[in-house]
Amino acid sequence: MRREGLRKPARRGGLPIDGRRPTRLPFVAVVGRPNVGKSTLFNRLARAPLSIVDPTPGVTRDRLYAEVDLRGRPVGLIDTGGVEAEGTALGEMADRIRLQVRVALEEADVVVGVFDATSPPTVDDELVVDLLRRAGRRVLWAANKIDRVRDAAATSEFYRLGVEELQPISAAAGTGVGELLDRILAALPPAEEPEDDEADLPPADGPDDPPASPPPVPRVAVIGRPNAGKSTLVNRLLGTERMLVDERPGTTRDAVDALVETEHGPLVLIDTAGLRRRARVAERLEQLAALSAVRALERCHVALLLSDGSAEAGADQDRHLLGLAAERGRALVVVVNKIDLVRGAAALRELDRRVRDAFGFAAYAPVRFVSARSGRGVPELLRTVRRVHAAFNRRVPTPELNRFLETAVEKHSPPLFRNKPVRLLYAAQTAVRPPSFVFFANRPDGVHASYVRYLENRLRERYGFDGCPLRLRFRRGRP
Repeated sequence: MRREGLRKPARRGGLPIDGRRPTRLPFVAVVGRPNVGKSTLFNRLARAPLSIVDPTPGVTRDRLYAEVDLRGRPVGLIDTGGVEAEGTALGEMADRIRLQVRVALEEADVVVGVFDATSPPTVDDELVVDLLRRAGRRVLWAANKIDRVRDAAATSEFYRLGVEELQPISAAAGTGVGELLDRILAALPPAEEPEDDEADLPPADGPDDPPASPPPVPRVAVIGRPNAGKSTLVNRLLGTERMLVDERPGTTRDAVDALVETEHGPLVLIDTAGLRRRARVAERLEQLAALSAVRALERCHVALLLSDGSAEAGADQDRHLLGLAAERGRALVVVVNKIDLVRGAAALRELDRRVRDAFGFAAYAPVRFVSARSGRGVPELLRTVRRVHAAFNRRVPTPELNRFLETAVEKHSPPLFRNKPVRLLYAAQTAVRPPSFVFFANRPDGVHASYVRYLENRLRERYGFDGCPLRLRFRRGRP
């Protein structure tokens, strides 16, 4: 059954963050058994530490996407979880990882199969070779950690698995990676010419303002404590089991991006592992996952704080996460999940009161109640995200802003500063994402904090900056 408000998820294509229509983006997947250095190679190719790198098997559990530039060619890079045979320590999780790897192989144009040159072929290596052979994709093979091998001929053992040409590399040191990159680029499908989209550009706001540019595709980060339902919500939006969904906290460790089409246009969704409560952030992996969540906030436009409505909604760490998003100037929506577990209208009203009290410092953030599992409230959430993102990109023309300022001052003039009047002379909007304004005054240091809040509230009322932090600065100006 087709879900309301959603279209079929976009499986391929560049992320149109600049208003242009996406061209087809080729994908390269990195696949192998655990601890062969897939994530190290991924990070080497991406030139940024996007994936969690740790010697513990099973660390990269999900598919991690990155859009990278390989010698001038835009490419979607996919890191995958380590493929293991049945009966391993990961148990059922190993089966889930193999399923996710198969989905990644369906998306990939080229696959890089990675072996560990420091050890002979294993049963898991054989499983990887069989899996890639069945996928029917162009496969390039690499023997990693060659810098730790005294006899390079030792890699010849992998040829008995039936692989063809094998590229020796050291992902950590960079040895041989250039040659592997040459082979990747040669194996990619021909590049497509981008479409010209200038005809779709909207007109400028007015003669006194900079030309208006099309708002970028909304980048939405889903943040929250472990097991709040982040992956379930993203899966609901994508319509496919893209994220690993497991009852154990911390199942999704990396920040993962996905492009999804809705009835009102595309969204880029960033799911994160969630930050554990401080007392529980003890393992190094969890600390790295927490860093990944913070980085996701740096890359998003709209942050959805997903709070568990069935347990401690509005807890301290929820407030901490909301504060992080607000400090970074991100648009905010508070999403209370699992309302299907809240029994009765009275309990729901009490939950609403508790959540709004807990997040009073960001009262401008709308609150939405959903059940990610059943889909209840999700269409309304999508509409809210669109509305908040539009406000996040809203620019007020300078003449209109100064008419607003004149009216606001007439209704409530600034308090005296050291028994002298404070006069607000004129204003201009200097930026969007977040909306930022500069007000020129005769005594900018004398504008009281209460009057700043007054102007913020009036701006929200007049121009609908729902969910947006506003940046107001005051500078000295002349009449």
